[in-house]
Amino acid sequence: MSEEPVDVLIIGAGAAGAAMAWSLAETRMKIVCLEQGDWMDPDDYPTTRAGWEMERFGRFGFSPNGRGRETDYPINDSSSPIQISNFNGVGGSTILYAAHFPRFRPGDFKIRTLDDVADDWPIDYDTLAPYYDQNAIMMGVAGLAGDPAYPDKDVPLPPVPLGKLGETIGRGFNQLGWHWWPSDSAIATREYQGRAACINLGPCIMGCAQGAKASTDVTYWPVAVRAGVELRTRSRVREITLGEDGLANGVVYYDADGLEHRQEAAIVILACNGIGTPRLLLNSANKDFPDGLANRSGLVGKNLMFHPYGMVTGVFDERLEGYKGPTGCCIMSQEFYETDPARDFVRGYSFEILRGMGPVSTALWGMSTGHLPWGVDHHAAYDEIWDKTAGMVVICEDLPEERNCVSLDPDLVDSDGIPAPKVDYRLSDNSLAMLEHGVARGREGLVASGSIFTTAEAPLPPAGWHLMGTTRMGRDPKASVVNEWGRCHDVKNLFIIDGSIFVTAAAVNPTNTIQALTLYIADQIKKNLTNLFE
Repeated sequence: MSEEPVDVLIIGAGAAGAAMAWSLAETRMKIVCLEQGDWMDPDDYPTTRAGWEMERFGRFGFSPNGRGRETDYPINDSSSPIQISNFNGVGGSTILYAAHFPRFRPGDFKIRTLDDVADDWPIDYDTLAPYYDQNAIMMGVAGLAGDPAYPDKDVPLPPVPLGKLGETIGRGFNQLGWHWWPSDSAIATREYQGRAACINLGPCIMGCAQGAKASTDVTYWPVAVRAGVELRTRSRVREITLGEDGLANGVVYYDADGLEHRQEAAIVILACNGIGTPRLLLNSANKDFPDGLANRSGLVGKNLMFHPYGMVTGVFDERLEGYKGPTGCCIMSQEFYETDPARDFVRGYSFEILRGMGPVSTALWGMSTGHLPWGVDHHAAYDEIWDKTAGMVVICEDLPEERNCVSLDPDLVDSDGIPAPKVDYRLSDNSLAMLEHGVARGREGLVASGSIFTTAEAPLPPAGWHLMGTTRMGRDPKASVVNEWGRCHDVKNLFIIDGSIFVTAAAVNPTNTIQALTLYIADQIKKNLTNLFE
């Protein structure tokens, strides 16, 4: 079945695809977005049910391999200590993200210049600054001006309240003389653009039934659809096709019933994340590109970066009201963010302070650490840890290495028979040293804040939330996949806009930067429409 040709075809309706659709809508071009998942129903989010915590281990879990939703595709990550986390649906992984929403810092774009490692980006912070600002308005970012770790920046909403837990950790960091600041958060702290304010329910990572969290199904997409963009759900793309002129001319995809369709387009834009994008390019190999579409550099799927995470948890002797407030949006510290020659690793990490755990998670943690015995003392012991835990994650900068890669699995396929991605990844010595340092400092920070006991885990296995680097950006076609505004060097009408084009990973959550990059690339497309393929 073949549909009427369109001007622009976007593949993926997550953070990047939504921002691109919204930005290009003003051109009045015919734009279609294909999304293999479906619209989410807020009434179906786990937080509307009493047993919500258990669904984190089922259909609202991080890993597609554990969720097994019909719209998921499997990922072979058995050769990685970090498991892949994503979500397929309108909004993509913003459905399950914590909405911790920092920007990259200026130095993150030039670490070759600063530290003689990896590569500099072909763009800089100043290039993206106006797009960070634009994204803050569209997503509704909450924060506090004046963070000394960043250039001046404005956000439209006041910060998420620190709460008793945040104030407690802040005092400890003050005692140590460490930087900290209220997190920038993509969460409406008051009514904003038709979205209700956050009610401090807590478990943002399983979908926000309130609509306060800025997943793109409630921010960018409603505006884009009203502007005429067609969002076609349950549409799983198998391959991008190429014309005799060497340009992409459309895709082949399957609908919800498994029927094959053909959609032609003048411009094709990939927004499938750092795993899904190389998977699709590799699966689109043809006579002109036997090693994968747009892969003359040989770098499609190479240089996969995560953020290796460590987690440190402390038990306090007082209740912290940690169940109040967004899970991952409290305070952030960048005290150990940049290279220090006195340390045995380059670059650095952020601390992201977490709220307390829910009742089931508290019990599971208590049993795993020996704090919670079975038997007659069970409930009394539980009372000693309930609402008395606080934690932080160590978000480590991952440096690009070609051996960390995504390929096509020779055996595993999705429900439509499309080859699944296979991940091969190992932690570098630099990352291991960084994790060790971060966990030690994390313990120190919690003790200074009043913790009477701490536990740590590093690396954190289910932490493959941030997928970057597998179709890297650069000016040299031999050393990169896309140019400085997201256009593939090898296929002039094929653009990539997700985290796969990152040159380096920084040490902060990437969603804000993914969207700022997308808005920047969209502007470049609009400015160059008359000579876009030259």
